[in-house]
Amino acid sequence: MKVYTLQDDLRKRLKDPVFKKAWEESEAEYQVSRTLIAARIKRKISQKDLAKEANTTQAVISRLENMTANPSIGLLQKIAQALNLKVKIQFE
Repeated sequence: MKVYTLQDDLRKRLKDPVFKKAWEESEAEYQVSRTLIAARIKRKISQKDLAKEANTTQAVISRLENMTANPSIGLLQKIAQALNLKVKIQFE
């Protein structure tokens, strides 16, 4: 019995140029989400607690973690400060 993994599915889908373009365009949102979740878990705080420290709402934190928000640099800076991190933006 062959197991079909997420990696198998992704490899197949990345052959579709439309999917591949959308996948690549979501990289920045993914990195923000991944970093935010990891930092919040490391500090052992809830979305609600982070939101309070960053002077925003839990819904905003949730949207960032679910990659459904387009945050301003100012918002990212407030969240980073609440997590004792710095925002670093680079172009490649």
